[in-house]
Amino acid sequence: MADELQPFVADWNRPVVEEFRANGGKVGGPFAGGTLALLTTAGARSGRATTSPVGYMEIDGKGVVIASAGGGPKNPAWYHNLRANPLLTVEVGTEKYQARATVLEGEERERVFAKACGIAPGYADYQKNTERIIPVVVLETETYDDGRRARGLGQELTEIHGWLRGEIAELRRQVADFAAGRADTVDIGDSTLLQQLRDNCLSFCKALEVHHGGEDQGAFPVLESKFPGLAPTLAKLREEHKVVSQLRGDIADLVTRLEPGDPQGLQHELERLTGELERHFDHEEAAVVAALDALAFAPAHRGAPPA
Repeated sequence: MADELQPFVADWNRPVVEEFRANGGKVGGPFAGGTLALLTTAGARSGRATTSPVGYMEIDGKGVVIASAGGGPKNPAWYHNLRANPLLTVEVGTEKYQARATVLEGEERERVFAKACGIAPGYADYQKNTERIIPVVVLETETYDDGRRARGLGQELTEIHGWLRGEIAELRRQVADFAAGRADTVDIGDSTLLQQLRDNCLSFCKALEVHHGGEDQGAFPVLESKFPGLAPTLAKLREEHKVVSQLRGDIADLVTRLEPGDPQGLQHELERLTGELERHFDHEEAAVVAALDALAFAPAHRGAPPA
């Protein structure tokens, strides 16, 4: 299911995108010698991520892309998306970051377009071949007070999921150690150790509950308002959250029944349950990261979600 929600890439662009990512941003063929960027935008209504390769240059210290569409009569789809949702993800070389797109107008557009044509004269030919005024777009980054580049809300979601995945891995490790009665990590006669494991499990489950509650009551309604086409996907994610709620209870119950030696085979069941949790994280990221990134930059704070 997650594969179906991966960023859309047009068939004719797919080889370029794959070559770009495989070679640190370098591509051959008709693009050899030039600088490309990959722009991942959120669909104007659908919120679906779309990745497009575009010519990229730096002018006056800022990233610039030109919506030339090869001099065709219509603006490219990525431009339509960022007009509706100006926050996007940019990949240049091996670097990946969030940016805000600003479409230049009037004299500023003419000035920057002239510089772009000086760098890549083909843009002047494209303009001659179309009646539309080819848009010039500046990609500007924002920074936090400590100098870090601002990241999108979608990237914050992946960080939260990363923390939760880490907690799952630690829970698995602790359960395996307890079940095996490993002398260097477990004193079978020490009931406090098992209580600590149970407390850690409950802390993780509480953090997961708070995270999904925030999504259901806060993030998802905003996404539905901004991206009406995303509503069916969000409805499915809400249903998944109900399943995850049951998984939390099952995991907590399983930990309370642990015994050294694992006579009931509970470790295998834990692997199944936590595997389902991780698949949910994958699906949710594929479904909403691009749309969240298009909403706003994340707050500057870092760290694990409150337990």
